[in-house]
Amino acid sequence: MIYLFLYIAGIAAIWWIYQVGWSTALKTFVSVIIPSLLIVLFNIKAGRLLFRSPVVGIISVLPTAIFIFRWSQPLVIGINNWIDRKLSHFVDSQSVVDTELISKEDA
Repeated sequence: MIYLFLYIAGIAAIWWIYQVGWSTALKTFVSVIIPSLLIVLFNIKAGRLLFRSPVVGIISVLPTAIFIFRWSQPLVIGINNWIDRKLSHFVDSQSVVDTELISKEDA
């Protein structure tokens, strides 16, 4: 059953990347994964320190999730701007005019 879910998720991800493009997909992935990882890691660590159980830390995720999500937005925006700069630099380097080479014998 897990393999079926992963298969469907993989097909959906490939279709979505094809529809929106690599840059948009990568920026969306970064904007979802970074806050999620920070929220989970903070709550596991806080659960161990405060309640001596990581399960209680995961359950108390809602109050801290709002603050961590807002505090992680500058990091997400910075990474997305870096991705945009790299893509714009790559696009600018591709705007080269193709010319034909004519040998001296043909001229």
